[in-house]
Amino acid sequence: MRKKNAIRRVYELEVLPGVERFALDELRDMHGVRVPEGAVVDDGAIQFTFDGPARALRRLRSAVAAYVVERFDVPRPKALLGHEHLTRLMAFVGEAAQNDEFQSFRIGAAGRDSDVFARLTGEIERATGLRHDPEEGELLLRFVRAGDGWEVLARTSARPLSARTWRRCNMSGGLNATLANVMSRAAGLREADRVFNPMCGSGTLLIERAALGKAEMLVGADISDAALACARENVEASGARDVELGRMDVVNDPLPARAFDLVLADLPWGDAIGTHAANEELYPAFLKSMAHVTSTRGRMVVLTHEVKLFERLLEQERRWQVKSVQKVSHGGHWPRLYVLSK
Repeated sequence: MRKKNAIRRVYELEVLPGVERFALDELRDMHGVRVPEGAVVDDGAIQFTFDGPARALRRLRSAVAAYVVERFDVPRPKALLGHEHLTRLMAFVGEAAQNDEFQSFRIGAAGRDSDVFARLTGEIERATGLRHDPEEGELLLRFVRAGDGWEVLARTSARPLSARTWRRCNMSGGLNATLANVMSRAAGLREADRVFNPMCGSGTLLIERAALGKAEMLVGADISDAALACARENVEASGARDVELGRMDVVNDPLPARAFDLVLADLPWGDAIGTHAANEELYPAFLKSMAHVTSTRGRMVVLTHEVKLFERLLEQERRWQVKSVQKVSHGGHWPRLYVLSK
């Protein structure tokens, strides 16, 4: 039972721009969270209140990071050095430092190399015993202007929430795990789904789908032995069960008809992986192959930055109906997330 005198604090959730509605849904499902009605989402940031322990926010899988927020009605950061504000700031940082096993901290702010922030850094070191590490500090403290005042945001965990503990192996161009979570949720979660992840890479989509609940089947395929070895390592670390992985060229090898209900795919964008010229041949072959392998009412969720090519092919071939398209942020790009059905 939650204590009656539990403190309701203000938090901010950092999410990838474009997937805010999924983060809002996940937040609203958490006991003790209050999201203001008609909450304004500001460029990938959602503020809310929560009266539970900050550690509980680590279960959020659609978020990049969570921060506890303290507002100061001051015109500029220099005013934080005044006795009253400094005392409150040190108490706030000290409390935030208890949310994880922090050994160091760093400052995220415009002008963080100024004399003002140098003095604030020294005060934090003396008050908390944390070591200042400007590049790798575990406790990230952000100072941001908010209206006519300033907010200090302290990240609630040493690692971002998007840095999954199961990730033992990384690959170039790998998919952000929070976006993989959103892709599965965009498709709709059905226990009877037979899920196929072609060109599975390091296994992110399969692991995140497994974490969301039961599926009849979870199958991944890749033409690269190195990718499959990486995926197996991550799947084992995640504890996901019943994930099948196999070597296959999904556009040239024969595939069984109507074997899957849902396809989850992060296609090559032609920059970090593949080329634009190769995608001109790969994409139409992929769409044809996936139409063959999915059931009569099959669904497919695709993430791609080859927007013009993909939409031209969808219009020409008419094998798939577009249910929704969402522009999302990923690795400095703005790919599209397509939800398709037959």
